[in-house]
Amino acid sequence: MTVLSELRMRPATAVRWSWNAGTTARLVLSGVVIFTLLVGANLATPLYPLLQAQMGLSSLDVTIAFSSYVLALILVLMVAGHWSDHIGRRAALVLAVLVGLLGGIIFANADGLPALSVGRALQGVAVGLATGASSAALRELLPHRPDWASRFTLLSSAGGVAAGPFIGGLLSLLPDPTRTPYYIHTAVLLAALLPLWLLKARPAIAPAPGKPAFKVLAPRRPAVSRAARGSFWMASSVGFLSFAVFGFCLSLAPGYFAGIVQADSRPLIGLLAGLTLGASAMSQLVGVRGRYLVPVALALLGVSVGLLGAAAAWSSPVLLVLVSITAGASQGVAFRQVFNDVAGKVESARHAQVISTVYVITYMGSAVPVIGLGLAVTAVGLQAAVVGFTVLCGVAALLLAAVSLRVARKG
Repeated sequence: MTVLSELRMRPATAVRWSWNAGTTARLVLSGVVIFTLLVGANLATPLYPLLQAQMGLSSLDVTIAFSSYVLALILVLMVAGHWSDHIGRRAALVLAVLVGLLGGIIFANADGLPALSVGRALQGVAVGLATGASSAALRELLPHRPDWASRFTLLSSAGGVAAGPFIGGLLSLLPDPTRTPYYIHTAVLLAALLPLWLLKARPAIAPAPGKPAFKVLAPRRPAVSRAARGSFWMASSVGFLSFAVFGFCLSLAPGYFAGIVQADSRPLIGLLAGLTLGASAMSQLVGVRGRYLVPVALALLGVSVGLLGAAAAWSSPVLLVLVSITAGASQGVAFRQVFNDVAGKVESARHAQVISTVYVITYMGSAVPVIGLGLAVTAVGLQAAVVGFTVLCGVAALLLAAVSLRVARKG
């Protein structure tokens, strides 16, 4: 089969049934795969309160289950982030879908924290395999429009993360609410796998010259060219902060938001949890430009995140919705600019490796700070912990705004 040939890093063999899709179809398929995998990885957000009640989980247990996904994703990005540069984008995406299918089935049938964590970890492996591959594929399909390639990458990623909680909340209204969302998602993934499997690879994979083929798959030490280092660290820092906020929205925020709006509707809580990420995704469609765009966006992010912690103290659902939207939109604009900057400075042959390294640091924001938040909730309670967390994130965003303002003035 063609995919198996690519996994062996050999030119794709001819098969009777194959699909030589055009550029548009390949763009859509690349975006759909990463979008669908991220939807599945975040279906659980509105289900966590239900899982806590069913399994007797604590807030710390929830953050452990959530972080097992992030830590597995980070590990895969570090070990295999460059694989698609050698086995091909399509083969890496096929692997990602297969692992994602297994992770979703295990999570759906979990009966305790260990099984939940295993299912989440496999979902992290799937997203890690797909992240660099989809980004590189989109860039190769739009060689003369790198800005739009970055926009599609972030739109697919942020859109999938944002849609997951809302879709999970809606599907949880069906019978067997903790399993049904994953069974439906499995059917969707299988539907995406068929055209991906039949897709004719472009270009064909060639053996690595002068060395055993599989040696190129060994883990690599991250390396960034001198010209891209400043952009790399700015993108990584903004990404880390962004995903610290997103990690809160996708783990402990459902309980926090339920207290503010005085409701326990899972679709509503899922919608609120995904609001920040949805605003981030939609901001990719806005063509805002300007020399000082990044510092202004980061400053707005800092103020918005700080007010997110105040929404509970003031019992204001309106403030919660408003600052969730402004935080997401400002994050999306800032991250798109810094992400596009580093993506444009990296040579094509190392694109997946470098972008995967950016995401390694970015996704750490969804692990380390969120675990710390879970410990703080155990010690001082949910509201006090959230206030402290949002204040720290707000200050960090303002500091990054100051750094980016200095860079903008020099540039």
